[in-house]
Amino acid sequence: MLEALISNKTRIKLLYRFFLNPEMRTYLRELGREFSESSNAVRIELNRFEQAGLIHSEKVGNRKYYQANKEYPLFKELQRIAIKHFGIDQIYDAVINKLGEVNQVYLLGNLSKGLNSNIVDLAIVSSCIDRTYLTKLIELTEKSLDRKIRCLVLKPQEYSMLPKPNMLLYDSTGKKTVNKML
Repeated sequence: MLEALISNKTRIKLLYRFFLNPEMRTYLRELGREFSESSNAVRIELNRFEQAGLIHSEKVGNRKYYQANKEYPLFKELQRIAIKHFGIDQIYDAVINKLGEVNQVYLLGNLSKGLNSNIVDLAIVSSCIDRTYLTKLIELTEKSLDRKIRCLVLKPQEYSMLPKPNMLLYDSTGKKTVNKML
């Protein structure tokens, strides 16, 4: 999506990394490893993002941690772009909305860290899920997304088994989640 507008691949990766899950903090070398890019290339883009106000940083010891700036005027729009790029909006519409009694849905794995992946890992917390219907919804959604979807279904009492890192996509109690961003 953004590749047509922005030719710098590092910049695009950073946008997705920071705005898909704005709660995630990271530092320069970690980003270099994740993107298989030189630290210098990543540093240049981080400096541009910070000067523009897209991200902010905090020095902890000898590391400088970066995180999305939620006060940035275009924060919500950039987050919507990241959500749509990875198809999370389609997953929400085609799967989560149609399941019925779902307590919570979490994004897991690489996407929860804002990293590109052809696999969307989800954890669904619910006391009753029709797994056959879930499988059918996932198969239909995978075709339109061109990504694989893996689901972990947990009962509310199994919540402690939820893998980390994760990102809350949906909460039936009304917490601010992806469904309110779309």
